[in-house]
Amino acid sequence: MSRTPPDTTPTSVLAAQSTAELIGSGQEGTLVDQAKAWVQRLRSGDMGALPAIGGFIVLSILFSFLSPFFATERNFANLMTQAATLVMLGMALVFVILLGEIDLSAGVTAGLSMCVWIVLVNVTGLNWMLALAIAFLVGLTVGSLIGFFVAKVGIPSFVVTLGLFLGIQGLNLIIIGSGGLYRVQVPEVLAIMNSNMPVWAGWVMLGIMLAVSFGMAMWDRARRARVDLPNRTITLLWIKLAAIALIGGTAVWLLSQNRGTGFRAVEGVPIVVPITLVILWIGTFVLDRTKYGRYIYAVGGNAEAARRAGIKVVMIRWTAFIVCSGLAVVSGLFSISKVGSVDAAAGRDIVLSGVAAAVVGGVSLFGGRGRLMHAAIGALVIAVITNGLGLLNLPAGANLVITGGVLILAATVDALSRLRAGGSLVRS
Repeated sequence: MSRTPPDTTPTSVLAAQSTAELIGSGQEGTLVDQAKAWVQRLRSGDMGALPAIGGFIVLSILFSFLSPFFATERNFANLMTQAATLVMLGMALVFVILLGEIDLSAGVTAGLSMCVWIVLVNVTGLNWMLALAIAFLVGLTVGSLIGFFVAKVGIPSFVVTLGLFLGIQGLNLIIIGSGGLYRVQVPEVLAIMNSNMPVWAGWVMLGIMLAVSFGMAMWDRARRARVDLPNRTITLLWIKLAAIALIGGTAVWLLSQNRGTGFRAVEGVPIVVPITLVILWIGTFVLDRTKYGRYIYAVGGNAEAARRAGIKVVMIRWTAFIVCSGLAVVSGLFSISKVGSVDAAAGRDIVLSGVAAAVVGGVSLFGGRGRLMHAAIGALVIAVITNGLGLLNLPAGANLVITGGVLILAATVDALSRLRAGGSLVRS
């Protein structure tokens, strides 16, 4: 009697990951077939980042009419750097939100790591790179602690991270001191958010993006061909590459213009942009093309089904919080590079904006649906709101009111889309 070889990815796991967006999800065929499948997904409530993209375009057009300074090369570069910290924190939170969890302490975890880093560098004189490694270790330790209490002990993530949100602020006060502030004096760190690449490097970056996108697509097609699975029409690949070339080329061209004043030329893509893109690509690769990423979607979609399929649910949840805290430290590094200093309040006010970025971008608060790119788009939407209202000299209160309204609208769209798709708002 023949024996069926074990399947490394059980069908029950694949069934549980409603939004894993694996290549070839039964929608192969011509370009017309792909378009029909996309429309069908929209009708079923799976809109992804489409509302956020629409909001970004509408807001950009609106602010371009309302302010003569919005659609300028200088403001475009400012927008990229202003959004970088929020983009990184939003991507960090995606890993836990996909599980239906939350991390309210991500911002202050980044602040704690930066407090440790600045004291080690400015007070003890430790090498800044070694101090940064220690700072990352601090962040990973906090994430491991959260994961232990949530995944192993079973305490709700809201309670654990709220407690740490309060407690870590106390640690920051102890480390920095009440009212204390340390200036960042490391040129390499300051350059992350305040310096630009040479103009030629921006075009090289765009070429690398196109080459990597093409290579990954062909690799995916080869993998599917090896196991006799159908591939989507290659026309989609050319459309994707054309979109990257058009959008990326326009952005690089704008950033290559001289946006300086006086005799000092300021041109080129900000250094923070390629750093963010590399982390975005690595994170997307992990979620879309590794077993670990598929397991995150599976646990977020249906934890019990994932457990019965043999997935170590506890370990997946545990490590997701570690990844979240690690990426949060990167956002903290971006933040201190921008402001040029570290104080005890570092990271205290940004975490809710990070959650808002993920949700506005289309990441479901109910778990199991969303991508890192969605959080990045959501962060850009929030950055456009902040930037545009600032140019109009409107009070900060208006920014908070509008951002809160956009968040509620995004959460409502998410909830209604789940109902339309036959889901439930009540988590089992």
